[in-house]
Amino acid sequence: MRQRWLGAVLADAALLYRALALLVLLFATTIPAAADEPVTIRFGFANVGVDNRQFSGGNAIATAHAEHYVENELKDLPNVKVEWFFFKGAGPAVNEAFANGQLDFASQGDLPQVIARANGLKTRILAAGGAHGPMYLATPPESDIRTVKDLKGRKVAIFRGTNNHLAAVKVLAANGLTERDLQGINMDEPSANAALVTHNIDAAFGNYGLLMLAEDGLAKIVYSTKGDNPAFERQATLIAADSFVSAHPDLTQRVVTAIVKAAYWSSQEENREALLQIWARTGRPASAYRADIAGQTLKYRNTPLLDDYIIAQYRIQGQQAKEYGLIRRPVSVDGWFDPQFLTVALKQLGLEHYWTPYDADGKPQGVP
Repeated sequence: MRQRWLGAVLADAALLYRALALLVLLFATTIPAAADEPVTIRFGFANVGVDNRQFSGGNAIATAHAEHYVENELKDLPNVKVEWFFFKGAGPAVNEAFANGQLDFASQGDLPQVIARANGLKTRILAAGGAHGPMYLATPPESDIRTVKDLKGRKVAIFRGTNNHLAAVKVLAANGLTERDLQGINMDEPSANAALVTHNIDAAFGNYGLLMLAEDGLAKIVYSTKGDNPAFERQATLIAADSFVSAHPDLTQRVVTAIVKAAYWSSQEENREALLQIWARTGRPASAYRADIAGQTLKYRNTPLLDDYIIAQYRIQGQQAKEYGLIRRPVSVDGWFDPQFLTVALKQLGLEHYWTPYDADGKPQGVP
């Protein structure tokens, strides 16, 4: 009797096991795995090409877009798509898109990132992507403005809220001026270029567009941050929505790895002319980019490293943005920089020692 009872129990257990196995198989075939769910990675640029061309230039993230580095890195994941967006409104427009949940990653400059953080936007900085950028001051060719000090009382275009803005404020301060000493006018690059050519303004702070005008004899560059205090440089990084990084660390890793691959190619001097032609897809001539990086190594301009210099610069940007009244709340960089994905990418690609890290003072680390 006892053996028959035990046999019945075992038989019932076997039936239960088969039933559970059938249910598992049923769910496995009817409910797609999370890894197979479609994902669209939305990537923004705080920049757009001439006549709204859907290209950016001047950094390795622009190279990654133009040469499809991210798409190639994800080619084994057919359900993952990449969409690219370019914003005429630059950094402020990127902030708005992040705030509205419309972007996952972006190439963006320091000041707009600081402003967004001051307003509570949750992002992570994953890699440098446009470090050490110079800024220029241009005037009409016949202008009597010779130095930054000569700007007092003049009509000067500054694209407010962008990384050019804070750089300009710091340059003014170094020359004993503030924005209040100028007739400052908020203008994007195309508007400032046109106003400069038509003599509706006396000067403009900016970058590539001013170099284009100077090349055509329509403006003259009276000041450059090159050779001046490194603190006047403009910084930009690869930034991501905290929610995306938390939900998709695997995809985040692939994106960062793709950017590092693009940075490596963009940092090789033998690729300089080819790189300029890629950036020229913006409609800005290669000569403008050539002039912008003249006298600087590609490694210096295209480093992805989140070194002590970059972190220190963001800390200073946050402090000075508050001092100059550009933000109302103080900004802390603690916990903002997330180098874990960059560290993995550098190790995977054998590039841990390829780029030179700089200390907080802008000197190569280890050099007295």
